[in-house]
Amino acid sequence: MLIQPVVLSGGSGTRLWPLSREKYPKQLLPLIGEDSLLQATVRRVEGIAGVELAAPLVVCNEEYRFVIAEQLRLMGKPGTVVLEPLGRNTAPALTIAARAAMKEGADPVLLVMPADHVIVDTQAFQAVVRQGAALAEAGAVVTFGITPDAPETGYGYIQSGDVFGATGAKRIARFVEKPNLATAQAYLDEGTYSWNSGLFMVRASVWLAALSVCRADIAAACQAAWEHGREDGEFVRVGKEAFSQCPSDSIDYAVMERIAADQGAASTLPVGVVIPLSAGWSDVGAWEALWNVLPKDAQGNVAQGDVLLQDSRNTLALSEGRLIACVGVDDLIVVETADAILVAHKNKTQDVKKIVDRLKQAGRSEGQTHRKVFRPWGWYDSIDSGERFQVKRIVVKPGAALSLQMHHHRAEHWVVVSGTAKVTVGDKTVLLSENESTYIPLGTTHRLENPGKLALEMIEVQSGSYLGEDDIVRFEDVYGR
Repeated sequence: MLIQPVVLSGGSGTRLWPLSREKYPKQLLPLIGEDSLLQATVRRVEGIAGVELAAPLVVCNEEYRFVIAEQLRLMGKPGTVVLEPLGRNTAPALTIAARAAMKEGADPVLLVMPADHVIVDTQAFQAVVRQGAALAEAGAVVTFGITPDAPETGYGYIQSGDVFGATGAKRIARFVEKPNLATAQAYLDEGTYSWNSGLFMVRASVWLAALSVCRADIAAACQAAWEHGREDGEFVRVGKEAFSQCPSDSIDYAVMERIAADQGAASTLPVGVVIPLSAGWSDVGAWEALWNVLPKDAQGNVAQGDVLLQDSRNTLALSEGRLIACVGVDDLIVVETADAILVAHKNKTQDVKKIVDRLKQAGRSEGQTHRKVFRPWGWYDSIDSGERFQVKRIVVKPGAALSLQMHHHRAEHWVVVSGTAKVTVGDKTVLLSENESTYIPLGTTHRLENPGKLALEMIEVQSGSYLGEDDIVRFEDVYGR
């Protein structure tokens, strides 16, 4: 049996601000351990007994493509990265993933996983995946219901019906939306409800056939987008115009709810089944959820980075650089980054999204990007700025090159801190070593490259009337931007 891991990486994770930003969301961050959440998602399927595992297939926003490709490369699992030109929710994302999985004539079982979830018990997860794979191979649409341990109001629920087969799976009776507290408690007491995990298993052809019955408009739009797609280096692009015509809908709304409601003898839809999963699952939707899954000290505190806690309890303090000192506090979330600090009560972390909305309304960059910004060639950190100047620390990976470009409104001074820089200014090209510098006049075509085998680190000082990132005219770019 061939299982195709499909990782859906489209979320923005606004409730985990300031670590998670719109252009660098939570699935790209190492919130638990050294792996990012996306890397951990790919890694937890390794070693499933009795199946053949295909290379991972990631569906993601174009904005994240280079970071995701780099994270997969560092794992030694390049896989396939399919780019969505714009977000259309999970049903279209899964549909183009199914098309990609069947590209060579195969019809694998798709193991569909959000990129930003946490599962603590990998062995328990793999056991239910093996169970679900057999059912999906036989034509069922399988989802996994998280065994609830509290009346959680932040999750959708799945009600289980009759037993299906001899595996412990049950037919899906219905999906229900996020309930209020009293309803959630009733679900917990009743015993037939589980949290909706967002995890699915289905053969690629079964998904496409079911979608054609339930949402023919989505199926047609995705087929047209796939047919107008192309390969772009290590990425697969779908047709932008066709995909923009695709309605936005989730897997649950588009297909699963219809399957649950239409299980009569005359139904043309596959059977939908739910398998219970108890494996330390969390969607890490807010800071309180992250506090719940991280190891704590005897007072219930979680401390990461440069943190001192004194007479404090049930607090999460996370520092990316500066010292955080907490004295006599309970139930707080304190998160420090280079450009923002969050202080929130643990019971109010769902409202962090409101802060992000306010930042966007005010046009502030802190809602979208970190001070440190990743690029396909490396990264830069805007370490200082003021009236008519900006200072950046730039690191270029070995063998990488920035685009051949020009700026209308700023000049630049470059100083090499370490490594070797190949610098093109106008029609001249020079090599610069440590402690050497150059000047890029306003309006002059230029390019920076790293010809060496070690990272190139530089300091860039910009000066001019406008210093925005959109003041770049690109003439050549190896990354197709």
